Amino acid sequence: MILARIFSNIYNQGGIILVDSKGQKYICGNPRRDNPVTVKLLKANLSWKLILDPELEFPEAYMRNELIIENASLKEFLMDLVKNLGRREVNSASYISKRVFQLWRYLSNFNLPGKSRKNVEHHYDIGGEKGEKLYDIFLDKDHRLYSCAYWKNDTKSLEEAQTNKINHIVKKLDIKKGQKILEVGCGWGGMAFEIAKQKDCEVKGISLSKNQINYCKNKAKELGLDNQVNFELADYREIKGQYDRIYSVGMFEHVGKKFYKAFFQSINRLLKDDGIFLLHTIGVVDKPSPPNKFINKYIFPGGVCPSFSQIIEPIEKTGLIVADTETLIRHYDKTLESWLERFLSKKNMVKDLFDDKFVRMWEFYLSSCAAAFRYRDLAVFQLQIVKNFQSAHRTRDYIYNS
Repeated sequence: MILARIFSNIYNQGGIILVDSKGQKYICGNPRRDNPVTVKLLKANLSWKLILDPELEFPEAYMRNELIIENASLKEFLMDLVKNLGRREVNSASYISKRVFQLWRYLSNFNLPGKSRKNVEHHYDIGGEKGEKLYDIFLDKDHRLYSCAYWKNDTKSLEEAQTNKINHIVKKLDIKKGQKILEVGCGWGGMAFEIAKQKDCEVKGISLSKNQINYCKNKAKELGLDNQVNFELADYREIKGQYDRIYSVGMFEHVGKKFYKAFFQSINRLLKDDGIFLLHTIGVVDKPSPPNKFINKYIFPGGVCPSFSQIIEPIEKTGLIVADTETLIRHYDKTLESWLERFLSKKNMVKDLFDDKFVRMWEFYLSSCAAAFRYRDLAVFQLQIVKNFQSAHRTRDYIYNS
């Protein structure tokens, strides 16, 4: 069986028992003797689908309950599989399929304002009020942040880690009392509220999600910050004025390669001459690569994780200066695992809100991303960007000693 040989080639350590639709068993690698991890294929043609396009067919089969994993959770199975696979391709057919998809995406993906709104609505406005309940289930309770947290060695909870992230970014922005701040992609407003309270400044947050903006406006009134923090349903290309500080956390992944230059041109236009911009984005540590097919189809349509080179080139062409960079490589896997644990603890509630297929889709999304951040090619880049050298600090002491 070709699929069994592919699995055997992946596993350098450990292994699985693969069972086809007829009940035939295949030993792949060196599975443990007691209660070996077993993968059962319940459809006759599933084996060939997995060979030709594993990136999409594996999660879809799991969502349809046509692929069963025994003696391990999905997360445990994917962690072990991706640990063995590393940054290799599964097979040559998978490589060709991904490159064809990459070409199609480049030719067809235009994240103009209207398309960007639809892409954002697909994920962040999912199911209206049901979606709001979904995010309540697994995001941190203090700030409701849907981006990579910052885990110090002594961090004990997701809430603490997300507060760490806010404070780390605030220090990099070097915000002064009374300054005008712009957040591009404000989510549910957690960072904007905290910055306004900490630094006594005026914050404007923008998003393309109607649900998020409605939530933010109501929360601002609840916190008594509606005269200090304001939110607008707007695209970054539509914003006018100038700001002392601008930051964007977990939004750049939705911009699209064709619009990187337009994004940084907008930042250049909106940022004061002595201002600072902080970009926080998921990226790939390898050369530029196509987005994951499953993530693109079901989770974040239109999204792409840029390589570092893809970020730097349009910054240089815009005339902005990268004053500081930091790569966070041991933080998002732990964040995703925290989200997954909370999600699975309330999966019956999620099933009541949506259905079993949705639960399995999101379980695969959170589990596979955690594995990719831990063992494959995903990381988080933080770039501090300025217009001139005078805006930047000589050392990083202001970040770690304050």
